Amino acid sequence: MMYRKTRIALCFALCTAGAAQAASTTELVIATVNNRQMIEMQKLTPQFEKSHPDIKLKWVTLEEGALRQRVTTDIATQGGQFDVMTIGMYETPIWGKKGWLKEFKPDAGYDVDDLLAPIRAGLSANGKLYAAPFYGESSFTMYRADLAQAVGASLPEQPTWEQIRAFAAKVHNPGKGLYGVCLRGKPGWGDNMALLSTMVNTFGGQWFDMGWKPQVDSKAWHDAISFYLDLMKKYGPPGASANSFNENLALFAEGKCGVWVDATSAGTSVADPKFSKVADKVAFAKAPIAVTPKGASWLWAWALAIPGATKKEEQAQRFINWATSRDYVQLVAKESGWIAVPTGNRASTYDRAEYQQVSRFGQMERKAILAANPDDQTLPKSPYTGVQFAAIAEFQAIGLAVGQQLGAALAGKVSVAQALKTGQTAADREMRKGGYYK
Repeated sequence: MMYRKTRIALCFALCTAGAAQAASTTELVIATVNNRQMIEMQKLTPQFEKSHPDIKLKWVTLEEGALRQRVTTDIATQGGQFDVMTIGMYETPIWGKKGWLKEFKPDAGYDVDDLLAPIRAGLSANGKLYAAPFYGESSFTMYRADLAQAVGASLPEQPTWEQIRAFAAKVHNPGKGLYGVCLRGKPGWGDNMALLSTMVNTFGGQWFDMGWKPQVDSKAWHDAISFYLDLMKKYGPPGASANSFNENLALFAEGKCGVWVDATSAGTSVADPKFSKVADKVAFAKAPIAVTPKGASWLWAWALAIPGATKKEEQAQRFINWATSRDYVQLVAKESGWIAVPTGNRASTYDRAEYQQVSRFGQMERKAILAANPDDQTLPKSPYTGVQFAAIAEFQAIGLAVGQQLGAALAGKVSVAQALKTGQTAADREMRKGGYYK
């Protein structure tokens, strides 16, 4: 009888302890994008939960456009669906100034001075850091060195868009499943417009003049977009109007693209033999230029931020400190190799001998990020900050509207002239609504 009572008492104690532990566990809901680096972070969830037993992670992983829509709606309505959001250099300073985000608070060992200066500045407002960079990027050119040798073509360290077209023409062989060039075509201010804004910049254009009047229907825009459409229709893959970063990454890694201009963060994938069939055949060059080198390569960071509506700030701060720390870089290197670590955020990563040994693109990425100037990105003077976007609240709607028109033009549904005229009208309407002019 005594034995039975003892067992019951022990069971009660264990069950009570288990219930108490469950009750003390906090679930963090994290909204993130379905890029490879974020998928890697999710795989390391057990590592975080082991070192933080009072926190459980719940992931909401979305395609880029869907993510932006969900987090924008949630933050604007103070919905409180998420405790950590993956956002970028466009949203962070705007939302930080509005008081929609909690200030990021680095812990004692974080070393905030190790963050690359342009990335840190782009995630700050009023002298406060409102998001921590998970990874940062500029843009550059990736191309098949083996194909270049086979056809007697070459690309210099600083190619022009004309040289990109000439290279694409020489290697284009759709009969064998090889397309000369892969570029973003999917509509969205952060999808096709990320690339096309840099093309407009280097062709001598801008989003707005000094009076905030949209310039979408200008000669520079016509030149840039006409060049892009001609290039893609002659040498791009079929269905390109549905392709953004991940789709083009898959095509290039499968050996189906001769040249690809996109984010420097792609380097960790295309040069990784575990992911890319052409890892040993890839060469890298700077982003292409045309009339001017200004604004030819973009500046971006996918960053982790805490929405103001969360009731779990303390736990969210701990997670972000973990996911954007030097120790996290070391963890990824241990689990997946140095080629897979997130870059574009910390200077120390580029200085590591282990990273330098496996990365043929890393120093080019760092130079591109450090050289980017969001305050002097266009040939004519512009009133806005941002390379591939304008850091004003109205830009999200404008960029989407113009991106949809240019996606339709790529799909052959409208002409360049009609697309730009419609885009100009949409931009003008938003700017008038915003009170920039009457």
